[in-house]
Amino acid sequence: MPLRVPAGSTVLFQGDSITDTTRRAQPGDGLGNGYARMAADLLRERPGGPELTFLNRGVSGDRVADLRKRWDEDTIALKPHLVSVLVGVNDTWYRYRTGEVTTIADYERDYRLLLTRVRDELAADLLLVEPFLLPVEAEQWEWRRDLDPRIHVVRRLAEEFGAALLAADGLLNQAAREHGAPQLIAGDGVHPTPLGHAVLARAWAELVRTD
Repeated sequence: MPLRVPAGSTVLFQGDSITDTTRRAQPGDGLGNGYARMAADLLRERPGGPELTFLNRGVSGDRVADLRKRWDEDTIALKPHLVSVLVGVNDTWYRYRTGEVTTIADYERDYRLLLTRVRDELAADLLLVEPFLLPVEAEQWEWRRDLDPRIHVVRRLAEEFGAALLAADGLLNQAAREHGAPQLIAGDGVHPTPLGHAVLARAWAELVRTD
């Protein structure tokens, strides 16, 4: 069932660089130039959509522990009615690029804490976006050993908290097959291209009702 967001609600996008998309370097409403902006634009075209407020607090490089550190200021204090979360690929990225390991147990613990606070302190709806990877280098196939369990954590948490789930990993990998190459969807396997962001935004918007 799609989430219903009444007119006058505040929608918050949270996550890492995939959500950030240079939002802090741009003038204007701070939504960036990725899926968050595209999804907001899609919802604004619907009845009641122009009355919604959209906020983006994605921060490039963030892992789930980083979200936990700034959750008071960047989520709870904003009092959103819907919180969308996409986080996890940096927990994998850091392991293979710098050797800094976030265990699956720690990832799940911190992610659950974030969602518990949203539920208990805000009574807000939740939309969880799976972390995803589209291997463009041979070594990135090894990354799946670390990322796939994180995807499973997000699926379990979506069930536990009654959240909407955007199964982004399969969605974007299928889009890569349809368009002929993973680089067309995520140039480095992690960060979506404009086409990849558009695929993600359309799927996100399909999970939300504004009427």
